[in-house]
Amino acid sequence: MLELKNVSKSYSGRNAITDVDLTLGPGEIVGLFGENGAGKTTLLKSILGYFNYKGTVTLDGEPITKKNIHRPTFATCEHSFFPNLSPADHKVFYQMNFPRFREKRFSGLMDFFELPMNRAVGHFSVGQQNQFEVIMALCQGADYILMDEPFAGNDVFNREDFYKVLLGILEPEETILLSTHLLEEVESFIGRAVLLHRGRIAGEVTTLELEESGKSLMDYVKETYRYRTDRVVKALSQMTEEERG
Repeated sequence: MLELKNVSKSYSGRNAITDVDLTLGPGEIVGLFGENGAGKTTLLKSILGYFNYKGTVTLDGEPITKKNIHRPTFATCEHSFFPNLSPADHKVFYQMNFPRFREKRFSGLMDFFELPMNRAVGHFSVGQQNQFEVIMALCQGADYILMDEPFAGNDVFNREDFYKVLLGILEPEETILLSTHLLEEVESFIGRAVLLHRGRIAGEVTTLELEESGKSLMDYVKETYRYRTDRVVKALSQMTEEERG
């Protein structure tokens, strides 16, 4: 179990995340949602120890250190691969450093995305690079897979098919924490949604609870954020009046 208690992080005196409590159990698929600047990326990076933060992050009761750092992994749109190496080279490197590397899954996902094995990843398109980033995170052999906008640059058909493939290949103990703005696309893929607003958890709901209430994930998000349905009309009206004046 991955557990966060009172996790806070600030930059130059400004709070990015504040007193975040979150628990992820084995086999969960959790969506992390929030507006730009809500703190999603900061939260993911804090879990992995990329930042100094206040609070605690534990994995099965133990802090994340060199001893267990192989158990979580990160697929980021900022990329963590070696741009001058080919996928074949990455495969060799990961096999040497991660004993639980999933070779069959790697080959299957490379075929699914139709990525070349022997071209330097730095020469891939942005969409292909993001696909490869996700592949390596899923094949490392980690128990907790954190993803930060992993589908940027991919068309809707690739994304839709990938959700189906991912549901088919995940083992019961593998946990996904997915940060994305694509709420409606992932609603049927996730089991729980966590909403961040200005660095704090503003809401948390399971998809079963949404189904029982008759609400969509978008409905829940709008209610939680108190979305003003008239904001577009007001903005257009104000701008039109200024032009006329």
